[in-house]
Amino acid sequence: ALCRTECSRCKTKKTRAGIFVNCILAMSAGSFGKGKRRFAPQGAWRSSTSSEDVDPVFWLPPDQHGERPHIPTAEAGASMLAAAKKPKHKNQLYLAELAMKFWGPQVPPEQRTFSPQLVEDIYRTLTATNFASRPVMALEYSQYLENCLWPNFEPSKTTPAHLMSIVLMVNEKFKERVPAWEAFEASPEHFPVFFRHVTAACVLELKGRAYSMKEKTLLIVFLIHCFNSLEVDIVREELQQLVSLSTWHNLIQSRLELELKNAPKLKKYWSAIQKKEKQLDAAGKEKADHNRMVLWKMMMQFLEILESIPAEGDVNEDAVSYCERFLELLTDLEAQLPTRRFFNTLLDAAHVLVRCELAKIIHREPEGHLCKQLLERVKFYAGFEINDQTGTSLTDHEMTEHHYDKIVSLQKAAFKLFPQLKPFSLSNVASVDTKESLRKHFGSLDNKTLHEIAAHLSLVPSPSIDDGSPTFTSAFLLELLICHHERRSSQLEAINSMPLYPTEDILWDENVVPSEYYNGETCLALPKLNLQFLTLHDYLLRNLLLFRLESTYEIREDIEDALSRIKPWITTEGNTEFAGWARMALPITTFAVIEVGRPNVGENRPSRVRADVSVNLRVGDSVKHEWENLRKHDVCFLMTVRAQMNLNQGFDWSKPFVPQVGLVYVRGCEVEGMLDDQGKLIEEGPGPKPVLTKDERVFRVWLDTNQYQKDMELVVKGDEDIYTTFNIFMRRKPKENNFKAVLESIRALMNTECVVPNWLHDVFLGYGDPAAAHYKRMPNQLRCLDFKDTFLSFEHVKAAFPMYEIQCTTEDASKQVPPFRVIFPEERSGIKRKHPDTSSDPPPSTAPSEDSLKATLIVEPYVIPNRGPYPYNQPKRNTVPFTPTQVEAIRSGMQPGLTMVVGPPGTGKTDVAVQIISNLYHNFPEERILLVTHSNQALNQLFEKIMALDIEERHLLRLGHGEEELQTEKDFSRYGRVNFILSMRLELLKEVERMKESFGVSGDVAYTCETAGHFFLYQVHSRWEQFVAKVKPLAGKPEGVKSIQECFPFREYFSTAPQPLFKGASFEQDWDIAEGCWRHIKRIFKHLEEFRAFELLRTGRDRIHFLMTKEAKIIALTCTHAALKRKDMVDLMFRYDSVLMEEAAQILEVETFIPLMLQNPQDGSTRLKRVVLIGDHHQLPPVIKNMSFQKYSNMEQSLFARFVRLGVPPVQLDAQGRARPSLCDLYNWRYKLLGNLPHVLTSSEYQYANPGFCYDYQLINVEDLNGIGESEPTPHFYQNLAEAEYAVSVFMYMRLQGYPPNKIAILTTYNGQKHLIRDVLAKRCARNPVFGLPEKVTTVDRYQGQQNDYIILSLVRTKHVGHLRDVRRLVVAMSRARLGLYVLARVPLFQGCTELEPTFKLLMQRPLELHLVPGELCPPSRPYQSPPSAPVFIVSSMPQLAEYVYQDYTCRINALKTKQLALQEERRVREEEERKEQEERRVRE
Repeated sequence: ALCRTECSRCKTKKTRAGIFVNCILAMSAGSFGKGKRRFAPQGAWRSSTSSEDVDPVFWLPPDQHGERPHIPTAEAGASMLAAAKKPKHKNQLYLAELAMKFWGPQVPPEQRTFSPQLVEDIYRTLTATNFASRPVMALEYSQYLENCLWPNFEPSKTTPAHLMSIVLMVNEKFKERVPAWEAFEASPEHFPVFFRHVTAACVLELKGRAYSMKEKTLLIVFLIHCFNSLEVDIVREELQQLVSLSTWHNLIQSRLELELKNAPKLKKYWSAIQKKEKQLDAAGKEKADHNRMVLWKMMMQFLEILESIPAEGDVNEDAVSYCERFLELLTDLEAQLPTRRFFNTLLDAAHVLVRCELAKIIHREPEGHLCKQLLERVKFYAGFEINDQTGTSLTDHEMTEHHYDKIVSLQKAAFKLFPQLKPFSLSNVASVDTKESLRKHFGSLDNKTLHEIAAHLSLVPSPSIDDGSPTFTSAFLLELLICHHERRSSQLEAINSMPLYPTEDILWDENVVPSEYYNGETCLALPKLNLQFLTLHDYLLRNLLLFRLESTYEIREDIEDALSRIKPWITTEGNTEFAGWARMALPITTFAVIEVGRPNVGENRPSRVRADVSVNLRVGDSVKHEWENLRKHDVCFLMTVRAQMNLNQGFDWSKPFVPQVGLVYVRGCEVEGMLDDQGKLIEEGPGPKPVLTKDERVFRVWLDTNQYQKDMELVVKGDEDIYTTFNIFMRRKPKENNFKAVLESIRALMNTECVVPNWLHDVFLGYGDPAAAHYKRMPNQLRCLDFKDTFLSFEHVKAAFPMYEIQCTTEDASKQVPPFRVIFPEERSGIKRKHPDTSSDPPPSTAPSEDSLKATLIVEPYVIPNRGPYPYNQPKRNTVPFTPTQVEAIRSGMQPGLTMVVGPPGTGKTDVAVQIISNLYHNFPEERILLVTHSNQALNQLFEKIMALDIEERHLLRLGHGEEELQTEKDFSRYGRVNFILSMRLELLKEVERMKESFGVSGDVAYTCETAGHFFLYQVHSRWEQFVAKVKPLAGKPEGVKSIQECFPFREYFSTAPQPLFKGASFEQDWDIAEGCWRHIKRIFKHLEEFRAFELLRTGRDRIHFLMTKEAKIIALTCTHAALKRKDMVDLMFRYDSVLMEEAAQILEVETFIPLMLQNPQDGSTRLKRVVLIGDHHQLPPVIKNMSFQKYSNMEQSLFARFVRLGVPPVQLDAQGRARPSLCDLYNWRYKLLGNLPHVLTSSEYQYANPGFCYDYQLINVEDLNGIGESEPTPHFYQNLAEAEYAVSVFMYMRLQGYPPNKIAILTTYNGQKHLIRDVLAKRCARNPVFGLPEKVTTVDRYQGQQNDYIILSLVRTKHVGHLRDVRRLVVAMSRARLGLYVLARVPLFQGCTELEPTFKLLMQRPLELHLVPGELCPPSRPYQSPPSAPVFIVSSMPQLAEYVYQDYTCRINALKTKQLALQEERRVREEEERKEQEERRVRE
């Protein structure tokens, strides 16, 4: 019954179901293979046996001879189905055929059948491959969980295979970063039972079946994902039972009593729990016992497995993996306050950390290296500086007091009960609280005494009376006492002593800085960014470590690139020489440390360390110029290389990098400057630099004092002096080299009394009511708001507040004109915590609560006071007709508190942001606004719109280097603003001079701002007062109008204004004009008074500082500039009241946080009143280059996205004005109620069809070219020549139809394809003026935030969907076009992807072959949605289109040539006739 069609791969006829089979096979047969790394990781002792490196025949069990059948490669996928008919290839189609038959997306729901045996068979197949990633990935892609496993889950009939299959699918979804809980949320009734089965399987057998170590590891990974999904209601409800107070039933009685004594409030809860449990039936008690003992049993099981791993010999890799994952789980439990509150005590009572420390695997290298690192993270969070019960952060002083109390308590007990410890009891605390001292005092005690001491401290049960044999070993008891009483090291001191530059130990540690292409199979010793943080210190620390490691990864790439180019080799004498050349690295001639400063008070490291680095710049002029332009504070690296290879020996890219190249040491440094020939530092500045005649250059650098101190300590112990061995000096690109300044900013924040506003603190950390910072919950909510020019008319006000009854203060319709003040009724917020769906946003907060649906809104129109008689005095007005949701966003942004604005593509986010800034500027003139964006481009777009509003230019300041790109002749940089103010001062003083002359007054009153002030006080103001005294009493009298004109003292001064100055129609009108003139004059002298400081400050630096701290009211900068310059801004006492952040969903967590902290608190509180975050979490997140930090650590999560996950109520803009409605339909399903603005229906450009195309958008199926689809010249560098040629052919066709090149952009989803398309364009179009180049050829990720009329999109992949499966990337790709979108793709591959289904379902409603109308040319003339009158040309393949374009181009060129020849002939004939006429005229004359 299915329609038969031609397969896109093998060209044979088969059903659509057959195409689905082929796609699954293509996916499985090599498309997911791990790309070859440039260099293999060091210490990859398990890489050869990891699941990613399993035989490609991933789901085929061995045959009877123990061999696996051959799988064709992905390139041979065209013959797969035919080959599968042979018996030996039967199993290749097993899972794909099952999916096609039973649950695949093409199977209608009513035809899906389920068999428990089917699940058993599939699971048996997976276990035979040790759960290799490819079959699991293929099953997840086929919707195995959604269509088969969960709908047929029956608690009473569940089997281990069914349970584990669900766990596998959920883990795979998290690995692929696609929504994992949707299926469970859609049918949540069985989830509690399912979760209980999972937890039971972690510690017990299920239905007589014991789980393997690999399966237990998978269960632990599932629990990790659960504990990282606390925002999901059904998950959170189950997890709360595992970490509740009832888990303290596992504590020994003495420990329980001690804990309840220390937390008196918990006694009541404990009594209530015991009372409630007595009332439970048998099933309820069994469930309660299970929940409170699960984690305890899991820890006991973990310790048993951990301690079973021997110190030598073979290692069970699955056991090690289990231990690593369990330590990861413990870290996640300890790192979130809701889970650590009671679990931290449970962890301590189980002595997990002590027993781990004694385990043999921890001290085994390299097998236990990762376990040791993970254990350090667990220990760090177990002793974190926080009160577990209250959640309050503890200071160093409080932690020290707590430590002293424990030591003193131990000393008292020892003095009273153990006489042999009298020396310990009588010693001062500082002398006995180190590990060595404690071991000295307690190490000589016998087992029984140690046990009694530990039991007295409630650490272990009392010794058994019946059995005198020891329960615990002496080593354990001694370690237990030391662990609980040794002196803690201050976390802050550790951070302050941490070197900021990475060294060779960190750079190539795969557990800390993994390779770029992390596969998600293993855990890492990295912090995670999730929903919640323990304290601000914890928040900053995690971000500091991750940012440092992300920078380390980039530095590692640069070092590998530079050293592979410079090619070190070893001479016969054993010396190191360099056979190559690198632009970014040079051999060091000499290196010398020239200064080691004395330590500052209270520190043991040098205050500064300076060194001179000499290099020879015998290189090209451009490279020499780059080296000589190294600026102050640029970061460089010093390296020691001792070559291991001979001259002609090449690198083996499959082996580790460091041993081959012979890299020994890496140290960072910061450039102070370059020295001249006399050894003096060349100062930076605009002046000329000295000319250096020699090639030798000496750079003075600062070394990291912390690192220098550590290195010198090792030298004292006999190690090599690193600073005498450096032989390579490497620099980096300036734009990628700002990591040190950002790290210093974060570290400075950790050392500061970092005060987040009280109204934001809990929400920021992820606790309490997510809506607590919403303006409706704020105690200082403003009831009356002046919306200025937000509204265009009174009808606009009515439309903006549809849920209110609008009442105007005047009934006169002629006076109901903007601007308006709006008085809102008092209302209680109805905002409740909502967790956003993965497919849509929570509804916007556009309406009042139910209690105030009929409330009255009072609108008060008012008249802006006359500003003066000149045209430029008239205020600039807004012309945007804001929608109700936009008005709500503006209202929220004007109120104190946190405002979250979700702006889908084209919904006017920038217009809303600009109006908020304008309203804040006018409503709160004494306040200052900080405007922050991710990119210079977005900041400039905002700034250009701000300049068009009624905001005084002198109050605008643009920081950073991006202001050069502003589309204006005005200079808004710091120096530009100072120069503007100085020039404006001169202009105003000229006005004062002109006013003096109009008065006939003598004297130099316009010499300075001060003299102008005296002139105003004694001459100008007195004249106005006299005028008012004469004229005001005549108001309403006939002579009043005439008296204004006669008595006005500034008539001559305003002679340059439009005349007549006074109309003479009425007293009121003329008096308003006179007052406007007076306001104009007052404004002149007010500005001069403000500019007086610029006269007194003589240096440019002082003037800039004054401008930043006093004069500027709206300061715009990027988040990167804020991080780089935070110290300078804090030192200047920079102050601001509001922060508005655009592109907030594209900014890293910490880069969002730093702009909020650019001012130090005053009197323990911050001045910050409102934070406005504008972004779209449904579009792409911040860019993280290393996949491990992106996937494992969730570093790509922005603060905006985290707030949405927490349930902070946003305002979602609901009307787009960018694209045709039909194009908007391709992505509006991702948003709730996203409609269209009227102009996309009525504007002329939307009223016509795209000339030359039958449709405004089309999905075009592109087949292989010469049997090749996607290719991979280098790992993960994907290209598709067929799509590249097709895209260029479409562009050429559009140019021939008359489309302007600047209206066309070509986008793709991969960098490799971008470069390929550029190459094809360079060959076909670049040098041909008929075609030229499109406006931009780039990736979808790079084009976020931009738009164009026509987009040609290449999806590249033909084997696997790839990262387009991330719906956020799909939304960006579909939303860049305004008028036309043409998508090139392998349709059968993408149509089966669940995440992309809504978009591709629409795309596939139109033909999959490009339909052209060659008879139509630009400009457009055919009405939109009207069928073309000209013939339609259907393109069946890329070669056909290329041939057509070539022929069309040839015909047009020939026609042009013929026309040109005809014109030339016509001109020649005309010139000949003119020549003859002239000759005849001469003859006649």
